[in-house]
Amino acid sequence: MNNKGLCGWLAGATLLMAGVASAQAETLHFALAAEPYPPFSVKQPDGKWTGFEPDLIHKLCAQMQAQCEIDEVAWDGIIPALLAKKVDVIFNSLSITDEREKQIAFSIPYYDTPVAVAAPAATDVVISPEGLKGKTIGVQISTVSSEYLKKYYEKIANVRYYDTQDSVNADLVAGRIDLMLADGIAVGAFLKSPDAQAAGIVSKGEVPYDPVFGRGVGAGLRKDDAALKAKLDSAIGQLLASDDYKALSNQYFGISVAPKQQ
Repeated sequence: MNNKGLCGWLAGATLLMAGVASAQAETLHFALAAEPYPPFSVKQPDGKWTGFEPDLIHKLCAQMQAQCEIDEVAWDGIIPALLAKKVDVIFNSLSITDEREKQIAFSIPYYDTPVAVAAPAATDVVISPEGLKGKTIGVQISTVSSEYLKKYYEKIANVRYYDTQDSVNADLVAGRIDLMLADGIAVGAFLKSPDAQAAGIVSKGEVPYDPVFGRGVGAGLRKDDAALKAKLDSAIGQLLASDDYKALSNQYFGISVAPKQQ
């Protein structure tokens, strides 16, 4: 090979390696709501995110051999951020519903829990039009719980919508609402807190399943990201069948939150 040929080969090899390095350096941005949602997502004083979902993100990215970052987005702007390509994946307890599927695609579900009710021990709670008539109910906006209340109880009860679950919890403790609806695991975590225990807040059971609640929780993606969806589906499926998932589920919840059907 003459010098000219060698130089050409080296230049081509350099461009190829640069392309490989660029592909390897491409980062997937996973969106988490800026508002903590324990035990699913908790922000530490050093700014690091911990919890069930951040741990799953790290394991999924390792499995996909992908470089990933967690980006904070306001909960009510999380789908717009995905559609605007500010993030690549929503991984934040987003239930798979027909309404959301009009805008975005979903991975296979990676966990599933019921909707539950919490209220002061002395408060009678019956999930029915008669039982909730006139009650003041707190719920976080843009959740399946809020959609359920909006559909069935907005004209019967006084439904108050909050930007964050922490705000709902605080008003329940303060006695400004009679009860709240939220994800069952989040309710369970809240009931263990000193504030809830001091205020005598207890579980009032689960809300009977309704199609509004969707089909489990999945990763939200843009509809045209079919290749990324395929990778995530494969990684989630493998993780669900692993001891790692069982250990994480037990660590954070003491029970399995794996979807019943895959």
